[in-house]
Amino acid sequence: MSMLIEKLAGIESRFEEINKKLLTVGDNYHLAAELGKEKSDLDPFIEAIQDYRESLEQLEGAKSLAESADNEMRELAELEIDELKSRIEDLETQLKRMLVPKDPRDERNVILEIRAGAGGDEAGLFAGDLFRMYSRYSERKRWKLELLSLRETGVGGIKEVSALIKGKGAFSKLKFESGVHRVQRVPDTESQGRIHTSTATVAVLAEVDDVDEIEISPSDIQMDVYKAGGPGGQSVQKNSTAIRLTHKPTGIVVQCQDERSQGQNRARALSILKARLFEIEENKRSQEQAADRKSQIGSGDRSEKIRTYNFPQSRITDHRINYSSHQLASVLDGEIDDFIEELSIEDEAKRLAEAGFEDK
Repeated sequence: MSMLIEKLAGIESRFEEINKKLLTVGDNYHLAAELGKEKSDLDPFIEAIQDYRESLEQLEGAKSLAESADNEMRELAELEIDELKSRIEDLETQLKRMLVPKDPRDERNVILEIRAGAGGDEAGLFAGDLFRMYSRYSERKRWKLELLSLRETGVGGIKEVSALIKGKGAFSKLKFESGVHRVQRVPDTESQGRIHTSTATVAVLAEVDDVDEIEISPSDIQMDVYKAGGPGGQSVQKNSTAIRLTHKPTGIVVQCQDERSQGQNRARALSILKARLFEIEENKRSQEQAADRKSQIGSGDRSEKIRTYNFPQSRITDHRINYSSHQLASVLDGEIDDFIEELSIEDEAKRLAEAGFEDK
């Protein structure tokens, strides 16, 4: 508790400092706006801190009353002590959560990338299933999904797809979906009924705003222009509008062909490239801060999995948290909130531990 009290005292001190500065800011509207924003962010803290301190004072009063020789008063005081202890515990949990720094990317839009992994045609079909799952989830959240690029297989599956998902808090919900997803089922082409195992990789990147300091030197980019084709070779554009960007220092390749003009596709591709580079920097920073943090995606090998979709048993298991559900059809139809909630709880517990707090 001493660490918590110390951190709360620091917040109260900063809040008082801001209020004093606001009285003397004068015509410096930029500074006034900055201080006003910081004050607004701290207001919920101050309200919770005041409630917490008042509850602690009431607890001390109730304890004093419990020492009374009057049996009736002692019983009432002991009931109040139990209620106050429970309230204080809830307030401490709330304050600890508020003190843990939020991921600054949480409110951003998402660039979703799905690629077929091991398993041939079946991996492509599974990649298509995953893309439909996230599309349906986006619909349920009333988010807007914009297709950026798509490479299909000859049997109705997907080799690779990328899409922009626009919605408040999209990254905060989908960021835990990054990794290798594994499917176990009998393919339609399997005549002997044998279960096959295939994989697909999912990457969830936070869209990078222009104001973010991700600067790319033009000399570091190789741009190739080609003609975009529609499904099955249909609707082939006469003009070369599709864009392929190669970032020379890292070897990252980004393609975009869904927009109508070359300029629009280039802007989209550059946005994806910035998001990938930003993710690399974030991963480096995370690894420096916590050695046990790992990158989102492995090689796509069957052994590197975060989640398994087992069709014969209608079971989905997230291996990071040992959480399973037998609602396979519903999950593939976009009902993934249960998994996201469980992963968020686990992530919050880790962040509390990293901040020096024990999760209660």
